[in-house]
Amino acid sequence: MSVAAKKSRLSGQGRLESRWGIILAMPAILGFLIFTIGPMIASFFFSLTDWTIGGRPSFIGLDNYRTMVKDELFWKSLSVTAYYTVGAVPLGLIIGFALALLLNQRVRGLSLWRTIYYLPTLVPAVASAVLWIWIFNPDFGLLNSLLRQAGLPTSQWLYSEEAVVPSLIIMSTWGFGNAMVIFLAGLQGVPRHLYEAVSIDGGGAWQRFRHVTLPMMTPTIFYNLVTGVIGTFQVFNQAYVMTQGGPNNASLFYIYYLYRTAFTESAMGYASALAWVLFMVIMLVTFLLFQNARRWVYYEMAGAR
Repeated sequence: MSVAAKKSRLSGQGRLESRWGIILAMPAILGFLIFTIGPMIASFFFSLTDWTIGGRPSFIGLDNYRTMVKDELFWKSLSVTAYYTVGAVPLGLIIGFALALLLNQRVRGLSLWRTIYYLPTLVPAVASAVLWIWIFNPDFGLLNSLLRQAGLPTSQWLYSEEAVVPSLIIMSTWGFGNAMVIFLAGLQGVPRHLYEAVSIDGGGAWQRFRHVTLPMMTPTIFYNLVTGVIGTFQVFNQAYVMTQGGPNNASLFYIYYLYRTAFTESAMGYASALAWVLFMVIMLVTFLLFQNARRWVYYEMAGAR
């Protein structure tokens, strides 16, 4: 067979493989276009309209966004969500990292302990909410019972404007399992020879943690930080099941306010505008996190960037 014939045959095989690749990927591509890009485009259009469920959209331009600037509940929900994020994300990172360090040790029954600590993450959101409603009950809840036995002052927890968001931040620690597993995977990827080098130089446990574990884990910490921030900006279940945004809108999370605007007040146009503002806020916060990451995230092959 001549060289030209071989090239033609290989070219034909390449085109055939390309066609089959596109055909096999088509369900995923169509799903992305129909169920993600399509609704996003539609929601942007509806954000420029005055539309209630059952009615016909009426184009009003940027009026929904202008209304938002004067909407006290919009600013309230944004501040409540930011407050929750600032409290829940660092706490979840610290607890998840600490437990991952403990579960990375060589102890008997390690697989059992890992399973036990991860199990709370598998509990359905509504079941977790019902459990924590009992724990936070000011009359016969577990937390106030423990505080009484210790001679400490009790709290109204979910029924207090000042305590409701801190209460939900405490509850957020229940879901540390996902971050813990990712931290654990990162810890097992730290090269052992680095620990040996520190030990040879006379370093102890703190030096190994400070100069090896922490720098090598910064990419994993950064990943959990970004996903944690995005997740907390979209918190909904707690407000919907436990507080309904109360008391006095003290736990009016942004997504719950968006849901209430869309499906209780039927203001779909304004709710779409709220969704796009949340999208821009998350994009801005994520961009700032990536810009700041260059100062402290360490990559083994390239140093800090």
